[in-house]
Amino acid sequence: MTRHTVRVRRIYDQPAADDGIRVLVDRVWPRGIRKEAAAIDEWAKDVAPSTELRKWYGHVPERFEQFEARYRDELATQAGRTALDHLRTLAKRDALTLVTATRDVDHSQAAVLTRLLSEPH
Repeated sequence: MTRHTVRVRRIYDQPAADDGIRVLVDRVWPRGIRKEAAAIDEWAKDVAPSTELRKWYGHVPERFEQFEARYRDELATQAGRTALDHLRTLAKRDALTLVTATRDVDHSQAAVLTRLLSEPH
């Protein structure tokens, strides 16, 4: 099966013509964005980090390595695997853009998901 491009974009940025399927991967709806103006195809709350993990991490870059390990543990649960498999299915159909409100996308759950989706499973 063909695996299409997986990329990350901020929800506040203009959508691009080559985004393919746009999936919001945040648990909380982004501030200042109306749902009808979000330009997303899906909101995958189930793949987002738990509220507890998100609050602990607080987007502190020094905690990112530990955040990634804990997040991968969450995604190893049955619910996490199901949500991740859904993203894999979408990535087989078309380019997949993981959308997040996070300012630092390189230290976000979207970056972790992008790596996971590029790994053989």
